[in-house]
Amino acid sequence: MVITRNNHDDIYPAGPTYIRSVRSGDMLWLSGCTARFSDADGGPVFDQLRVTLDRIVRIVEAEGGAASNIVALTTYCTDMRTMWPIEGEQVEIWDHYFKGVWPTNSYVEVTALAEPGLTVELTATAVLGD
Repeated sequence: MVITRNNHDDIYPAGPTYIRSVRSGDMLWLSGCTARFSDADGGPVFDQLRVTLDRIVRIVEAEGGAASNIVALTTYCTDMRTMWPIEGEQVEIWDHYFKGVWPTNSYVEVTALAEPGLTVELTATAVLGD
C-alpha cells in the first residue's frame, strides 16, 4: 500500500516533527489542527473552532474529499466549560461545516495546547472513497 504524506503548506503547514496529513488508499489522517497563526489565534474559543474546522475541511478537499468524508474527530479543549453543553453558536458552527452529516467526535479537556492562547485543537480521520 502506498503511503502519501502531505504538509499542505498553502493551508496550514505542520511543525518540524510531524506531517499535516497521511493518506493510505482511501484513508486520510490529519494531525492536530488549531487556529495558530490566524486572526483567531488567542481569541474566543468559537472563533478558533471556525478557523480550525475550515482548515480541516480544506485539507480534506485538497485530498479530493469533502466535509462529509470526515468520519472521526477528536476535539481537545483547555476548558470544557467553553464547549459543553453543545448548544447555540457551537451548533451553528458544526452545522455550517457538516450540514447534519456528522462524524464521530470525542471531547477531551487538556491542561494546555502547543501555544499559550490556543484553546481548541482537533484531529480528524476521513474516508475518501465512495
